[in-house]
Amino acid sequence: MGIEVGSILDGKVTGITKFGAFVALPGNRSGLVHISEIAYSYVSDVHDLLSEGQEVKVKVIGIDDSNRINLSIKQALPPPPRPERRSGPRPEGDHRPQGRRSAPSRGYVPEPSQPKGPASFEDQLKQFMQSSDSKLSELHMNEKRGSRRGGRK
Repeated sequence: MGIEVGSILDGKVTGITKFGAFVALPGNRSGLVHISEIAYSYVSDVHDLLSEGQEVKVKVIGIDDSNRINLSIKQALPPPPRPERRSGPRPEGDHRPQGRRSAPSRGYVPEPSQPKGPASFEDQLKQFMQSSDSKLSELHMNEKRGSRRGGRK
């Protein structure tokens, strides 16, 4: 059986580095599981989850031009269940508003809604820059107003 993208294989961890783990595969091949492909949660140290000699199930997620095999442990397993959202009545004394949060009342004016659909990267960047400039100038104006008040009595 050849190793191809999408196949799930059994392997053995042969080496651990700060960026991932090397796994021995059938047919005297080996591949790398990048640290981001070890678990669905954040991994700060590979040694926390894997050890040399450990048997693992891996999914082949890529083979590059140099025939290096990229592997994933997390994609070979089913994803963890999502936490359930609580619904229903709130405990007595909980006066938080229900539904979506409203916009802050410090002079915030929401951007006009854009037509739905995919926007190009350039459009998204332009929109972000306009929004950022607007917010920065508003902050700058508030700082100027605040310094004038505190300066005179």
